[in-house]
Amino acid sequence: METHITIQGGRHLHQDQNGHADWSEDCVHLHGLNIASIGGNNFTHNGKQQFFDATGLLVLPGLVDIHGDAFERQLQPRPATSFAYDIAFADTDMQLISNGITTACHGLTFSWEGGLRGREAALATIEQVAAQKSRVHADHLIHLRFENHHLDGLHDALNWIESGLIAFFAFNEHLPSILKKSASPEKLVAYAERARCDVAGFLERLHKAQSRSPKVAQAISQLAAACRQRGIAMASHDDETRMDRERFQELGVSVSEFPKTEEALQAARALGNHVVMGAPNVLLGGSHCGGLSASDAVRRGLCDTLASDYYYPALLHAPFRLEQEDVCSLAQAWQLVSLNPARVLGLHDRGQIAAGQRADVIMIEKQADGSPRLIATIAAGKLVFCADPQRLQYQQPLELAA
Repeated sequence: METHITIQGGRHLHQDQNGHADWSEDCVHLHGLNIASIGGNNFTHNGKQQFFDATGLLVLPGLVDIHGDAFERQLQPRPATSFAYDIAFADTDMQLISNGITTACHGLTFSWEGGLRGREAALATIEQVAAQKSRVHADHLIHLRFENHHLDGLHDALNWIESGLIAFFAFNEHLPSILKKSASPEKLVAYAERARCDVAGFLERLHKAQSRSPKVAQAISQLAAACRQRGIAMASHDDETRMDRERFQELGVSVSEFPKTEEALQAARALGNHVVMGAPNVLLGGSHCGGLSASDAVRRGLCDTLASDYYYPALLHAPFRLEQEDVCSLAQAWQLVSLNPARVLGLHDRGQIAAGQRADVIMIEKQADGSPRLIATIAAGKLVFCADPQRLQYQQPLELAA
């Protein structure tokens, strides 16, 4: 039996006739998986009818997280521990919906390092995401973060792309920084623990990957060609120079993910690229690793999308922080976490509240200090999180209630 939900009494964010984000107090009618209509009395007696009283709440499109790897902490919360994938992803799903994230691209790092970022872990993640499709609430997708020196993983990556398992692809180049940081004994031990091997074993993997540098460019070209053929959006990660961005642009890589320098950021804008930065960066008042300020980039119109990165709650809170700090309006900020990432991923059925769109909707109470409190999450037409059950009714519309 299909569920029909009418959300009334709140203010919902929508796109006006000119494509600008605006607010409306019209009712929002959900039917099954989709938004059926906006405004009017679209009540039905067929199926299960529900009415959600959103009085005093903001009604917003569900969050679309283009890059989040916090799920790694559910798999390996401490270096010497490892938990079952079904438990980890069930818990991750609950974290997502309780933070308003209805579409999540899991940043799956596939690296020469091995261990948590090796082949067995990658296969387990891909298989678990597929196996739990019918049981989870958010829409879980795979964002493959391929370490460019991982030539042993090239065949697998190409196969996953061809099989339609990858929603978003990123080229990562962490080997130089890992090589530099490995000079610290403490950091080297941490890398080895994540790779689930001893220090000697990790150094062997590191130097083997480094020795294959002459073949990296060819591998990147093969992967980019495969993604272009499948229509998969691609990003380069941690761009540092104009040359970095231009090199990937030539391969059809049109997203710059976490550019590290002003030069790379400006190059991305000059090329008309889409720029992704971290929502945690907004909450922390800057990058935790000395990079660019995401808030400043948004203020200057140089950032198009925010991602949860390593902390899911940041994606919900960042737009409100941007509004509080007069960086931009909440309506503008919300496009950074919903509509814009959806469009990058080619998901034209979500990211805005409009008839025919997927029924991914969240209701938020804006608190006295300007911060958000999530009241409810509706994912694919189902109420999957509700902090205030009294707002949900099963009888006549509110305006007709006794």
